[in-house]
Amino acid sequence: MVTFFRRQSKLKLPPLENGDRLSRSEFEHRYVAMPDVKKAELIEGTVYMASPLRFEPHAEPHADLMGWLWTYRVATPGARLGDNPTVRIDRDNELQPDVVLRLDEKLGGQSFIDADGYLAGAPEFIAEIAASTATIDLGDKLKVYRRSGVKEYLVWQFFDEKIDWYRLEGDEYVEITVDSAGTLKSQIFPGLWLDREAMILGNMPRVMEGLQTGLNTSAHKAFLSKLACLS
Repeated sequence: MVTFFRRQSKLKLPPLENGDRLSRSEFEHRYVAMPDVKKAELIEGTVYMASPLRFEPHAEPHADLMGWLWTYRVATPGARLGDNPTVRIDRDNELQPDVVLRLDEKLGGQSFIDADGYLAGAPEFIAEIAASTATIDLGDKLKVYRRSGVKEYLVWQFFDEKIDWYRLEGDEYVEITVDSAGTLKSQIFPGLWLDREAMILGNMPRVMEGLQTGLNTSAHKAFLSKLACLS
């Protein structure tokens, strides 16, 4: 009995590994026990662990997206912005999107902060940088986001120099197309405008100029009035 007890006491929780098939609760249990792991996701019951992030194909475009969205968030009380938050979708999916923009649940937002401090439900807007993960971001992740009701989904395929922005219509994603000026416009967050070419080129002054044009529209002002009435 003594020998058995000693063997049992040395048992450790198995580490997360790519391809593991786990429930969400087991995934969380192992993830919490590995503080050195910065990003791991459970997608349709399968574990995906991120490779180390390089500066140009991920970190810099990520910062540019955050700067664009942060400016919108500052100008839009009630919009909440998250960088790499854990999002509990369902029992088979716990994702960690690059960027999340959501409406506060008190203002009618469809996601909420749960008792554990995690984001639960489907945020209104999610963006992913697809440097080496395009197959996942445009495959299983897209299906999960669409099924769970994420209203808009932006994927920046860095190496292909493409930014695709989808909106949810019924139960399908439809691509948002640029207008005559090359601008993409959110339908969920009025005034959230993106000069797609400028963002791809890293021309942030032009990106911010385009966003400011959106923020000056009557549609954004009406959105602010609506949020003020709900607060």
